[in-house]
Amino acid sequence: MNNWRIKLSLLLTYFVFAILLNSVGIVILQVIKNYEVTKSAASILEGFKDLPIAVVSFLVASYLPRFGYRNSLVTGLVIVTLACLAMTQFPGFAMTKILFLAVGVGFALVKVSVYATVGLITENRQSHASFMNTIEGFFMVGVLSGYWIFGLFINPDEPKSQSWLEVYYYLAVLGVLNILLLLSTPFKQHEHEEADSEPGSAVAEFIAMLKLVKKPMVYVFVISAFLYVLIEQGIGTWLPTFNNEILKLPTDISVQVTSIFAACLAIGRLSAGYLLKRISWYALLNACLLFMSVLILLTLPMTRDVTLADNVTWQNLPLVAWLFPCIGLFMAPIYPAINSVILSALPKNKHAAMTGLIVLFSALGGTTGSLITGLVFSAFDGQTAFYLTLLPIAIIFLTLKLLSNFVSKHEYSRQEQAAS
Repeated sequence: MNNWRIKLSLLLTYFVFAILLNSVGIVILQVIKNYEVTKSAASILEGFKDLPIAVVSFLVASYLPRFGYRNSLVTGLVIVTLACLAMTQFPGFAMTKILFLAVGVGFALVKVSVYATVGLITENRQSHASFMNTIEGFFMVGVLSGYWIFGLFINPDEPKSQSWLEVYYYLAVLGVLNILLLLSTPFKQHEHEEADSEPGSAVAEFIAMLKLVKKPMVYVFVISAFLYVLIEQGIGTWLPTFNNEILKLPTDISVQVTSIFAACLAIGRLSAGYLLKRISWYALLNACLLFMSVLILLTLPMTRDVTLADNVTWQNLPLVAWLFPCIGLFMAPIYPAINSVILSALPKNKHAAMTGLIVLFSALGGTTGSLITGLVFSAFDGQTAFYLTLLPIAIIFLTLKLLSNFVSKHEYSRQEQAAS
């Protein structure tokens, strides 16, 4: 297998989906202007994106080894490429719903296949963890790029201009190029023989996926992943509101400053891809959790009684507006690393099923985190809401220790079996 071509294709695939998945806020703004829909009606686009990701990944993950990971990647890309082209030809709010439905379905197929494929093209635990961070880091690069790419096509002088739809032509072209790259890359099927050698119906495979949760190592991981995404989505979703209501920044600056958080996530994950080749995942993640806690305790007191300049710009932002989003730098390596740890500890034919559980509980954690943070924000204040993230951080400290112990015992048992 030409691993570099597979890796390039995985990175490009994630790049495309990062732009589409995180464009929902931009598109909501544009459909309100273009198609005169209400804010409450436009907000349904988030559901059209998120629900298919959770449902499809949960239902089909166990079947994907039989279907083939490359076939799944190509199918996901074909779905979104056709949806992008349809978006330009049949503009309207209904087509926008279909677009995000397609993006959700496509991403469910792609994420499960990408995570499972990483296990086939990496040689050991360290290279697995390293490439997982690189992929997730590249995803954040796509998120950042999406804001600028859509911005180039939006005409601020004509609110009803549909020039922004042209961006979907370019995304469709990128999708086609990636499909051709995948189809032209040798992807030997013998890596899947272990999965194919286990006969059983799709129902049996689905039940086998559910049985994974019974493993102590897996449910400890599930708790870790759930809590991490709860923290990330809680902060990421409510940071613009925090900047606006607590730091008293103007609305446009509040949104723009949030890009620091996304940039730090990208830098943190790409850097972790390098670091994890040299140090253990457990040491790195504990250091990350410690720095996250310290940053919260040092910066949140600075958010009280902030004094702003008369004309707020990027040049005269209060120091805390720069410092607090840097928490993304330290939280960034956690999610890809723990995903890599659990996948590396399982047989490769279980990777697709495990990824289905990862996507499901990540979606639940993200929704829960945003909801809890919003409720606390409304009932108390932004500082209290963000201080409460120290509780899941403390629990993750404990679950990482348990996960490390389970993985060590699992590897020891596997080595004994190999020796005997």
